[in-house]
Amino acid sequence: MPLKLAITGLVAVIAFLQTQLWLGDGSIPQLYRLHLQIEKQSRENLRLAQRNSTLNGEIQALKHNPQAIEEVARRKLGMIGKDESFFLVIDRKP
Repeated sequence: MPLKLAITGLVAVIAFLQTQLWLGDGSIPQLYRLHLQIEKQSRENLRLAQRNSTLNGEIQALKHNPQAIEEVARRKLGMIGKDESFFLVIDRKP
């Protein structure tokens, strides 16, 4: 009788551990999902790091290059120089 009880207890413990391994916190499927989230976040971090690098380059250009300031003013703000004329071309399509 004690041997049957010990075997039953051991089977119960193994079943509990298997349940935790596959369904509980820290389970294999949950670990896989977390791994996928880490990969996705790493790609996003790389994209943002590249964007930050580009923006830092633009900042340095604006700090040290007057032509860069003028280019941004023309492109984004519509700046027109003193001796320049503005022409608006309208493309009329039927």
